[in-house]
Amino acid sequence: MLLRTLSFLTLSALATSGLAQQTPRGELNTAPAPVTPAAPDTTRRVLAAPPAAAPTPAPDQAPLPPANTTRYSVGLKSGQVLKGYDVEIKQPLLGRTFLLVDGQQRLDLNDVRYYEDETGFYVRTTLPGRSKRESTLRRDRVGRISLYSITSQQYTNNPYGMGPYGYGRYGNFGPYGGFGGYRTVRNEYFSKDNGPIEDLSVRNLQLATRDNPGAQQLLSDARRYQTYTTLSYIGAGGLMLAGVLSSFNGSSNGFNVSPLVYAAIPLAIVPLVIGGKSQNNVKQAILLYNRGQ
Repeated sequence: MLLRTLSFLTLSALATSGLAQQTPRGELNTAPAPVTPAAPDTTRRVLAAPPAAAPTPAPDQAPLPPANTTRYSVGLKSGQVLKGYDVEIKQPLLGRTFLLVDGQQRLDLNDVRYYEDETGFYVRTTLPGRSKRESTLRRDRVGRISLYSITSQQYTNNPYGMGPYGYGRYGNFGPYGGFGGYRTVRNEYFSKDNGPIEDLSVRNLQLATRDNPGAQQLLSDARRYQTYTTLSYIGAGGLMLAGVLSSFNGSSNGFNVSPLVYAAIPLAIVPLVIGGKSQNNVKQAILLYNRGQ
């Protein structure tokens, strides 16, 4: 009996020793370790790239505004306004000039106050200082000072290829060019606040823009330039004529160019420079007046 009891105690001690050896030392008599919060993730994150913007179209590929079918207006003296998709002016060899609207409706030009077609806007009116016969003027600029023009065939025998006073565009003379014959001449006019048509001259513009000091100053300078231009033409012509006569008469050996001919050249060049300044001043005066400054 005693022997069995000793054997059982020995086996129990050996089993307890084996279990102790299988248990990790760190877990014996040790309180549970506190939970440490996770450290922030410092891994570099790759952000998603924003969507690529649409490419800017090239200037020649920019979208165009919606297209509308063009309709032209024809205003009659009776006050009636007609609309058409096609307006043509017809000038038959025999008969009177007329307008043809949409290839069907025929209108006598004397009954028309204004009309427009693919080439521009035109008005029917009498020219200042001329006969009561109406002419067709093209409207070139719209504003308080509106500009109009008309082209015609005229004959000139002007050997210098210039207008009577060399005023150029804004003198209502227009450059003729050449040495005589039929030339296409452009005459220019204006109206203030849709009033009567007047010759486009510096003097008339000065009267029409008296309420604008800036325009008055520009036109005064333009008129002074025109005076210089006229004097230069007269001086150049006189020296040239005197030089030619002197070249023939001053030498017994024949033709010898006189120094007066060379002296006339600078005077002939001056109008080319001053004339451009005069025209620019007139243009700036009209723009200034139309802007209301």
